[in-house]
Amino acid sequence: MDSYFPATVESIILAEETQDPYEKISILCRVLRDPSSTSFTLSIKEVAIVHLIEQFTEENRAVDLRSLLTHLRFFFSLIPTEQTAKVMRRVIDSVGEIPGSSDLQITICKDMVQWARAERRRFLRLRLERRLAALLEEKKEYSEALALLNNLQSGILYAEEKDYNTAYSYFREAFGHFCSIAEKEDPRVVLSLKYMMLCKIMVDQAQLVPKLISFGATCVTTDLAAMRIVADAVCRRSLQLFQIVLRNYKPKFEGDANIFRHLSSLDGVILEYKLRRLVEPFSRVEIVHVSELIGLPVDDVERKLYQMILDKKLGGKLDQSGCLVIFDDPETDALYTSTFQTISNIEKVVDSLYARSAKIIA
Repeated sequence: MDSYFPATVESIILAEETQDPYEKISILCRVLRDPSSTSFTLSIKEVAIVHLIEQFTEENRAVDLRSLLTHLRFFFSLIPTEQTAKVMRRVIDSVGEIPGSSDLQITICKDMVQWARAERRRFLRLRLERRLAALLEEKKEYSEALALLNNLQSGILYAEEKDYNTAYSYFREAFGHFCSIAEKEDPRVVLSLKYMMLCKIMVDQAQLVPKLISFGATCVTTDLAAMRIVADAVCRRSLQLFQIVLRNYKPKFEGDANIFRHLSSLDGVILEYKLRRLVEPFSRVEIVHVSELIGLPVDDVERKLYQMILDKKLGGKLDQSGCLVIFDDPETDALYTSTFQTISNIEKVVDSLYARSAKIIA
């Protein structure tokens, strides 16, 4: 195996400054061979991938783009699904820019669907199948495209993209459809209703869940009862109750990857809410004290506070003495706000005048 280049900014700069396209590709490929898998090196490798995609597209090397995806499968196992989908989408779009490559686009999608299925990456597979269906429709392969679309659960895809309101509309439609053709005890009816409840919980409308249960009053299963308890915990903003529910009903939640995935993220949302409320009265507070107030281990609290600070959800810092220092909210400069609004209004006027002049000239 050829030696690798370290996944560093310097290696990327070296590749960019290289005039020979083949040498540039060689450097970028060798950056991907760096065995390190820290968050920093993974981000550098992602930059290298983007440069490779651009280089292959510029040279109309569609087959090499397909090979690149194949070689990146190990890399995909190290990064989140969202980033994997982003890279795959970029490759497929780039292949589409190359003349005469529509069939290859479809082949790549099918390859990746098979890989995602083998790796049990369900949400990624659903996204790829949706893209494949669109490509097949463009090729007028309507029967194959329709077969794929019939197998997708659109609500699940929208929920995965955090568009819970749109997801709810799909689940509501499915619920109505299944109710019209089946008994309320039908598993599909219960599943649709459960997903409707999930969507309301995720958009902070958990108080509506009891009303939803009344839709299926004759089929209040343990699954639906568990979702109602989850909704109650969210309404109370009770992290302890929420965690008890997750623990007691863990086998049922884990049995449904969709439910478990979203509820797991909700745990963090409730924790953030509780932490913000607890530290609000302080300008400086010991993390140990916050841990005692919230009833969680110090390490967990410290890790979450650090994450909130990095995500700019909390203005502050953790000092060496084990304390959280809260920053004062910066005062908004009224002149800045006024000036920004004036510029925005002027921009709208200019756009309007430009549109009118364009019509006059035409």
